Amino acid sequence: MTARRSMAAVLAAGLLLLGACAGDDLEGDDPGTGDDSPAGGGEVSISGQSFPEAALVASMYDLLLTDAGYTTDVRLVDTRDVYMQEFPGDIDVVPEYAASLATFLNTTANGADAEPIATSDVQETIANMEDLLADKGISLLEPSEATDSNAFFVTQEYAESEGVTTLSDMEGKTVTLAASEDCEARPDCGAGLRDVYGIDIEEILPLGFGGDQTFQSVLDGEAQLGLTATTDGTLESQGLVMLEDDQGIAQAENLVPAVSTEFLDANPDIADVLNPLMAALTTENLTELNTRMAVDREQAEDVAQDFLESEGLLD
Repeated sequence: MTARRSMAAVLAAGLLLLGACAGDDLEGDDPGTGDDSPAGGGEVSISGQSFPEAALVASMYDLLLTDAGYTTDVRLVDTRDVYMQEFPGDIDVVPEYAASLATFLNTTANGADAEPIATSDVQETIANMEDLLADKGISLLEPSEATDSNAFFVTQEYAESEGVTTLSDMEGKTVTLAASEDCEARPDCGAGLRDVYGIDIEEILPLGFGGDQTFQSVLDGEAQLGLTATTDGTLESQGLVMLEDDQGIAQAENLVPAVSTEFLDANPDIADVLNPLMAALTTENLTELNTRMAVDREQAEDVAQDFLESEGLLD
């Protein structure tokens, strides 16, 4: 998702401290007290971006690693390029998105015009960045089925009047698109809508990735099509409808834990702690969790704990 993920609504400007150490603001069982807790211990630094979904997943990491006996320090920031200055190094673990990480590493190493290596297939995307990961000293654990990719929406009224449920149904239609600033040339955004789906995009309004301005532009009829995420849980409540990406221009933005290779070598049990979470998350249940935060105004820490307990990952 490259820059678009950096443009998502953030919970705070600059550095956001979720907790100076484990359990400061995530109330739960005392770390490492259960007899059946996984083997583990020591200090672990977690970072990532601060938009609600990323903060939710970071809270899950925090709870699970605390339960495994680690002392955690969680520091969320606005953008990927901020935490990547300290990862790996001062930062040990990051909740990542496969395609966005691949694009970041590729363009950082090879320039903004580098041949893209992110695809719609998560395993292919991970394989394509293998050398870049090794050079950086980063290892990836198991990717989740859950993916937070680009998605496009219209109003319920537009969908019914125009008879559209998929992006293919939009072929030949002239629209204004409300989207992020980097949408124009992206194969999973402006370029893909034009070249793959044959949509005539008259104008792209740089109103952001999802968010109030983008939603309102479509609701007001200023734009007919808007950009958001596959895990957006707010659309139905606003009278908006996500169109199916039936020809698959979306990239593989599967959730995946990124870990300092040096830290993982010293703490191999980290994989046993975080891989079960990746197996439990799906696009559907992640969307439901996002809805609880965005619509029901529940706190990320509370939603995280409830989910982990319901999945049997946390007592």
